[in-house]
Amino acid sequence: MVGVDVHKDTHTAVVVDQLGARRAQRRVQATDAGHLELLAWAQRECRELAADGQEIEWALEDCRHVSLRLERALLAAGQRVRRVPPKLMAGARSSARQFGKSDPIDATAIARAALREPNLPVAEHDPESRELKLLVDHREHLVTERTAMICRLRWHLHELDPELERSIPARGLDKPTRLTALAALLPAEHPGLVGELAAELVGDILKRTSRIRALEREIARRVAVLAPQLLELPGCGPLSAAKLIAETARPDRFRSEACFAMHAGTAPIPASSGRTNRHRLARGGNRQLNAALHRIALTQTRLADSLGRAYYDKRRARGDNHNEAMRALKRRLARVVFNLLLQSRTAPDTVAA
Repeated sequence: MVGVDVHKDTHTAVVVDQLGARRAQRRVQATDAGHLELLAWAQRECRELAADGQEIEWALEDCRHVSLRLERALLAAGQRVRRVPPKLMAGARSSARQFGKSDPIDATAIARAALREPNLPVAEHDPESRELKLLVDHREHLVTERTAMICRLRWHLHELDPELERSIPARGLDKPTRLTALAALLPAEHPGLVGELAAELVGDILKRTSRIRALEREIARRVAVLAPQLLELPGCGPLSAAKLIAETARPDRFRSEACFAMHAGTAPIPASSGRTNRHRLARGGNRQLNAALHRIALTQTRLADSLGRAYYDKRRARGDNHNEAMRALKRRLARVVFNLLLQSRTAPDTVAA
């Protein structure tokens, strides 16, 4: 096993055997040449391990904004790569006999964590899901920027005319019709610097809103091609479906739906003691994926005739509190979503549409 602690400028790799003993380490530059150097070094160092029948695997800390290029280089070379969550790596490091923190220590902890957890998802670079993730992330960044602009605009409007600011609903400043009316009103009735700044913000918000809606249309179009089955799930709209597709990045990289549920943070965590037998919510896993499942579960509990509502009521009648019933519903939804995503991967007519 080769564990790699990835950084923006350098990557530090450590080779460990099946028992977790460190065999070699190396640091390379985070460049294409450095990736090739790292691959050649690992193949030399692991030659003896490979002769003993031990398969060479790579374990990278799951921070894809930094590890993406290295993952691509390794996958292109036919290597098997597994992603180790930072929390799992930190646990392996804290349980080691060697104290402290350094890049070699972190790389060793990453490799040992991967050895302890053989069901970690393998890395896959699916172009369709990656492009969808880029679109979803870009939309979320624009929404965040627009929200900040709306907050500043409200303060300017309050300074200019408190009654005007109070007359606008809490969610009213992202509506193009209201923004267009403000753009015409401000220069005429509120000359001066504050009015100019407010008018400039109105124009910026209009541009952001137009771009956000264009992104939403493109996201919906891609979801309808990649996984139309998700849109048939009650409570799952195009944005939630896009988040599920983007964060899953190929469902067939998971060994089972239970592994997918663990990755999504919906697998039950035992919290039993003595005569008490219960489970609690998981706080780990992919929180973006977990949030999408939570939105779907919350929507289904509000739909009186949905299967999700019926299952939630069944769990409450069994004695679960709200959090326990929601945890069980999200775990059930993880199974449904995983199977729907698998169906979309094995439906050539849908993918080719």
